[in-house]
Amino acid sequence: MATNNNIGPKRRVVGAHYGMRDWLAQRVTAVLMVLYTATLLIAFLTGQNFTYEGWAGLFAQQWFKLVSAVTLIGLFYHAWVGMRDVWMDYVKPVGLRLTLQMATVAWLIGCAVWSIQIIWSV
Repeated sequence: MATNNNIGPKRRVVGAHYGMRDWLAQRVTAVLMVLYTATLLIAFLTGQNFTYEGWAGLFAQQWFKLVSAVTLIGLFYHAWVGMRDVWMDYVKPVGLRLTLQMATVAWLIGCAVWSIQIIWSV
């Protein structure tokens, strides 16, 4: 006697490791942001020049601009992974979810371009 195993919709089996990359990316970007915050805090606590010129001098250095830009890109990627997961978990209509994801991407790219433009204009 044959057994009928065709119950329910066919599901594609995927590996559990697909979320690992995003989990790791969020941890790496979080550590990057903590290190950047610690660097700013150390510069603030050890500096004698708490004026606009002092901070502009710090941000005028090429290495600090580069570190700031990399940290900002990490921040926006961190935000994207988090918001994408929120949209996927809590917004069920596909059209609305896609619209929210596209709006989030557009907003984050706009913020990234604007903030990097500000950093490099100092």
